[in-house]
Order: sequence, then structure tokens, then C-alpha cells
Amino acid sequence: MAAKTARTKNVESRTTKETVPKPSRLLKWLPWIFIVCGVIGTFASAAITIEKITLLQHPGSSFICDLNPVISCGNVMESKQANAFGFMNTLIGLIGFPIVITIGAAMLAGAKFRRWFWFGMLAGLSLGMVFAYWLLFQSMYRIGALCPYCLSVDIALTTAWWYLVLYLFGRGYGRLSAQWQKIGNFARRHHLDILIFWFVLVTALILHRFWYYFGPHWFHMN
Repeated sequence: MAAKTARTKNVESRTTKETVPKPSRLLKWLPWIFIVCGVIGTFASAAITIEKITLLQHPGSSFICDLNPVISCGNVMESKQANAFGFMNTLIGLIGFPIVITIGAAMLAGAKFRRWFWFGMLAGLSLGMVFAYWLLFQSMYRIGALCPYCLSVDIALTTAWWYLVLYLFGRGYGRLSAQWQKIGNFARRHHLDILIFWFVLVTALILHRFWYYFGPHWFHMN
């Protein structure tokens, strides 16, 4: 009986090792994830900043991404939430995302970072996540309009944050209970599924909020 139990544990152990991505595998892709997400975030932040400056120089002009009453960068950027700290929120992205690109490039060049550095980056991305989703909430339920560039920032920031968390978990940073270890292993096995599910959930909430506009247009087109 004891031998059978031992064999079962060995099989489970081998299965876990085979199905859970190794930290080295995440390390291989993490720099590229940082670079791609950083480029997307920088481009989106720069685009909306240029649009905002153009609007200030030429009052009454419209944004390129003013597609309809709901998809409207102008309505979002002219709101008080777009200057939450007394300046354009996009300036934060213009500073933060190039840093993410630099870190990714440094990792490709073979740079090694200490634990405190990773936790500092996690803190920065986490604060960015809180602020980005606060802005998304404001856009949906207070302003009543969405900015495509801002949504691009949300996607890039969420992806970078998610894979950084998985990487830190895989490296064993932080003390976790056995239950959290299981949750973490599950997340690493299904990392892409979870990320896609999150984006689908956010999309569903957006469609629910603005169905009064998208619904009639959708059925009219069909």
C-alpha cells in the first residue's frame, strides 16, 4: 500500500513538472512580452498626446478616433478624469512604457536583476493597473465614452503585469501557502486562457454598458 502511494505521488510530481511551465521558459518570453507591450503602450500614449495637443492648438477639431458617440477619444480626453493629477494622464504612459521596453531589452542582453528590482517593477505595474482600470470604469460609467488608444494601453499593461506575476511566482519570490501554490501552478498552466478570459469579460461588460448603442446598430446591420 505504501509503495502504491509513493508511486502515485511520483506520477503526480512528474505530471506537475511536465505541465507547469518552467521559470526558464517564462524568462525566454518575458523580455519580448515587455518589449511588445511597451511599444504598444508608448505608441498609444504618444498618439493620444499628439491628438490632445492638436486639439488645444485648434479648438473645435476632432480626434481621428472619434468614430461615434461611444467610441470617442475627444469625449474622454476633454473630461476632468483625463487630467487626474493636473496634467495629461498620457504623459505617465510616455514615461512608464519606455522603461518597460528598456527592461525587456536589457533582459535580452543578459542583464540580471535582483529581487527588490522585480518587486519594484511589480509595484509600479500594479499601480498602473489600478489607475488604468479606474479610468476604464470612469469612461464606462461616468463619461459614457471609450478611447481606443486607452483600451490599447489597458491591454498592454494587463499583459505585462500578468506575465511578470507568473514569472515571479515561478522563481519562488514570496512565501506562499500550499493552497496558493496550487492556484499559482494552475495559473501558469492556463496563463493564456486566463488572460483571454479576462479580456472577454471586460469586453462583455463594455457591450453590456453600451448595448443601447451597439445593439440597435448591430441588428440594423444584419
